[in-house]
Amino acid sequence: MFIQQLGEDPRYFFAVVTTVVVSICIHELAHGVVALWCGDRTPIETGHMTLNPAVHMGIFSVICLLLAGIAWGAMPINPTRMRGKYAQAFVSAAGPASNVLLAAIALAAFGIWDRMDSRSEEQLGVQLANFRYLLWVFGVVNVHLALFNLIPIPPLDGSGILSNFSRSYARMMSALSTSGGSMMLFLLVFSAAGKFISPVAVESAAWFLQLVRGH
Repeated sequence: MFIQQLGEDPRYFFAVVTTVVVSICIHELAHGVVALWCGDRTPIETGHMTLNPAVHMGIFSVICLLLAGIAWGAMPINPTRMRGKYAQAFVSAAGPASNVLLAAIALAAFGIWDRMDSRSEEQLGVQLANFRYLLWVFGVVNVHLALFNLIPIPPLDGSGILSNFSRSYARMMSALSTSGGSMMLFLLVFSAAGKFISPVAVESAAWFLQLVRGH
């Protein structure tokens, strides 16, 4: 259980919790901003244009994050109120795009800091060392979130993007949702995704960090 990390590696525990809470809030707000831009005022009308984690995640999601390291968020939108043929795709893509941006900012900050300040963690002191560690975790986790959310399986954002471009795919996913098959498919993908996505996320973050460092 993820909660065991609180006793074994509290720095990692708090870095992940902080990252996930902040990232989910920004992710959902990105959906809301683009939905508003496309003409749907549902995010405002439902009170979801806020940074309050309780609104985006809910208590159950927060508890699951603390216990199991798993969390989710929601941004209510109404596709029928949105303008533009590909509005749904734009709204869906906004979430993963925000994660990519957050990862780039955190990793760029880490890389620039590392390039200008070569002191070890012991020399930095506890607070600065923990903050630099948080930047790395923030970057890696956001790369992971972006990749995971782009998987084209409901309720992930990749499904919303692909559904907007392929009616046959949308009909297939609708049929699966009606029969309950989409949830089974999601659980299957979820159980296996971490083994493939986590290494890619770490390698991608390390590659970007090398670019920033310049070596």
